Amino acid sequence: MNAQQLKESVLQYAMQGKLVPQDPNDEPAIDLIGRIQEEKERLIKNKIIKKSKTLPMINDDEKPFDIPPSWEWTRLTEVIDVRDGTHDTPRYVAEGIPLITSKNLKKDYLDFDNVKYITQEDATKINLRSGVDNGDILFAMIGSIGNPLLVKKNREFAIKNMALFKPLNNSLIDMKYVYWFLEYEQHQMKRKSSGGVQSFVSLSFLRNYLIPLPPLSEQKRIVRKIEELTLKLQNYNLLHEESVNIKEVFPSKLENSILHYAIQGKLVEQDPNDEPAAELIERIRREKEILIKEKVLKKEKTLPPITDEEVPFDIPENWEWIRIKDITNFGNASTITPEKINAEDWVLDLEEIEKNTGRIIDKKLAKEKSVKSNKYRFSENEVLYGKLRPYLNKVAIAPEDGYCTTEIIPLKLYGNVDVRYVQLVLMSPYFIGYANSCSYGVKMPRLGTQQIANALIPLPPLKEQKRIVNRIESLFCITDKLK
Repeated sequence: MNAQQLKESVLQYAMQGKLVPQDPNDEPAIDLIGRIQEEKERLIKNKIIKKSKTLPMINDDEKPFDIPPSWEWTRLTEVIDVRDGTHDTPRYVAEGIPLITSKNLKKDYLDFDNVKYITQEDATKINLRSGVDNGDILFAMIGSIGNPLLVKKNREFAIKNMALFKPLNNSLIDMKYVYWFLEYEQHQMKRKSSGGVQSFVSLSFLRNYLIPLPPLSEQKRIVRKIEELTLKLQNYNLLHEESVNIKEVFPSKLENSILHYAIQGKLVEQDPNDEPAAELIERIRREKEILIKEKVLKKEKTLPPITDEEVPFDIPENWEWIRIKDITNFGNASTITPEKINAEDWVLDLEEIEKNTGRIIDKKLAKEKSVKSNKYRFSENEVLYGKLRPYLNKVAIAPEDGYCTTEIIPLKLYGNVDVRYVQLVLMSPYFIGYANSCSYGVKMPRLGTQQIANALIPLPPLKEQKRIVNRIESLFCITDKLK
């Protein structure tokens, strides 16, 4: 049995009330539904939501399986607010507010690559009815039905042709439980969908869909257990792919999975004896203060504190979220004019970095190319980040000193932070998703200065950084052989 099959079994047990034990002290789901109905009536009275049609009673023939006595079968619209995005086609513009459709729903994030833009006026009109907030769930209604996404919003957008599940009150239902229910049930929904060439599910279909509702406390226990088992399944999947089925795995997808697990703290074990990342960050802060005092660095503006809404995923306790500018010399790279570059100096352009690998594939001296614009100076062992068309994933480590186009940002790291670890974070699916979501420009999108400075990096203890890098390099040796 592979990891996906095991995951489906876990979700099946969870939705049938077989994954965690019931607690007789929990408030029964029937009482919870009563409290949700009271909240719903209050929202209708205050004209926050519209009154919905009376739904048919649930008969025994509709119930697909048995559930514990403390649970209740209910319809989705009875316990959450089920809406959808616009079905109209607004006027598209070159730059504006992204209009998200099903194709932009990825496994763990919204992909803003190849997105179409609409005016602020049209977006405001759509969002009056279908505004998306943190903690809401998006769900594809047309074509590839399903692919639920629990939203962590970091920019404004509007939605088209997709379902939107919103809590009536966050204290009355666990939206992560709803997310896992939709993850489990999406296959059934696809089978029950309408349409010929292009299948779809209607808003009415989703509103009337049955959900097995546990007591609120049990919802939270189920979510914790699923997340715990999902972590174990991810590790199992890596081992499974490395050994039995590795020949069947497309290498680049496996590498993305490895990077994703690594930066979430799921690839190697944490060591309680490691110095916590918070102490490493404090050392970096002191080091930068000395450099500013010695006028090696410019005095920096204080960056905004990191909010819970910004954090894209959970990390281990001894890790810290940190902004790129806090651990690098970002904004202090020195610029040099063309006439000051010697003929024997190395000058690096963006096309000389291979996408997705971080390898420098061509090294040319100034005398071999026409140098007409200002360049950044970089030093050996700095991270070189390509900010133009960041989806190309061009991130290298400088093997020696040189100069580069200003479309490449040199990043000098402080506090002995492992340069290879930072390179891997910047090449991870998480960071590519962030960069794409923040890029501006249509034909030649690029990541802006402020977006780079404010970008978040999950920072492990220094020793764990090195363990992660060693583990990734050993796994990538296997994927290289497959390639």
